[in-house]
Amino acid sequence: MKKKILIGLFIIILFITAACTKNDLTDNAVLYKSTFCGCCEGYTSKLTGAGMNIDVKNMDDVSPIKVKHKIPSEMQSCHTMEIEGYFVEGHVPFEAIQKLLNEKPDIDGIALPGMPSGSPGMPGMKNGPFIIYSLKDGEAKEFMTI
Repeated sequence: MKKKILIGLFIIILFITAACTKNDLTDNAVLYKSTFCGCCEGYTSKLTGAGMNIDVKNMDDVSPIKVKHKIPSEMQSCHTMEIEGYFVEGHVPFEAIQKLLNEKPDIDGIALPGMPSGSPGMPGMKNGPFIIYSLKDGEAKEFMTI
């Protein structure tokens, strides 16, 4: 009888520990944005609502961050986030960030170019699939489609 109780308590402790374990997506996220950009605030709100902690850095000019990460102009958007050694450029959906951090590919980061309607933080309806690109040394390849 005591053995069953101990096993039961052990299982309960495992479940409690798993429930209280911190989500890997909550650490080390810094979002660089223009001081006056409202859609960046909306994007940050979407990600924090999904459980991410984001340190927002308002800047007069975000181009130095894009240069630092070698993000080609055709892949750029209004803000850049750094997380766990990667960059995330633009209104990239949470699912793509999860995939990036779970798979940890040998790339520099991911991007959703422009400011597509209906993407996280952007108004309007989604007009088609979002193609998220991976970038390595400035070279873009398709990462995933949502």
